[in-house]
Amino acid sequence: MTSPPGPPPAPDDGPDDAGTRATPPVHTEHALLTRFKTALDAVLRAVCVTLFALLVLLVTWQVFTRLVLDAPSVWSEEAARYVFVWVSLIGVSIATGEKADVAIDYFVLKAPIAAQRVLEIVAYLSTLTFAAVVMVWGGWTNAHQTWDQANPVLPVSAGVLYLAVPVAGVLFAFYLLYHLAGTLSRRYAGVEHTAPEEGVEL
Repeated sequence: MTSPPGPPPAPDDGPDDAGTRATPPVHTEHALLTRFKTALDAVLRAVCVTLFALLVLLVTWQVFTRLVLDAPSVWSEEAARYVFVWVSLIGVSIATGEKADVAIDYFVLKAPIAAQRVLEIVAYLSTLTFAAVVMVWGGWTNAHQTWDQANPVLPVSAGVLYLAVPVAGVLFAFYLLYHLAGTLSRRYAGVEHTAPEEGVEL
């Protein structure tokens, strides 16, 4: 006689299913934001390098005309001032995005993670308020008021110079919101300390 058939085998919950259930969900919004930030960083670095090279050429020409030709160039000095303002504010924006701006974080690093999160949130919100009110709104108002003010030596208005402030304010606001989102996320592991010797790579 043959023995009766045994009970049917239990469903196979192999490691693949378990691994699939254990995998945390992918945050699509954060991934898209990170890719956008990476692309923006690359564009700003290229713009900053180009403006810095232009600034070097303008200053070199200014020195040459002043010391060699004994006829200082007026337009190059004014153009160098415009370029210097733009490259400075864009460079500060890049440093903000890389968290390489000046920060006194000695005591913050000594605090517990929960306190670090609160301090960073307060710092980001305060700086974001300054960027939105003073730089974006105030800078745009100033640029709008001087947009029709002609420059006597350049074919651009004075508003182009002041336009750098609201543009930098928008960049500041984006980077601050990006860092604020990271601070509020579950992946937050404390204040990121950037050593001075690391700097910002262009």
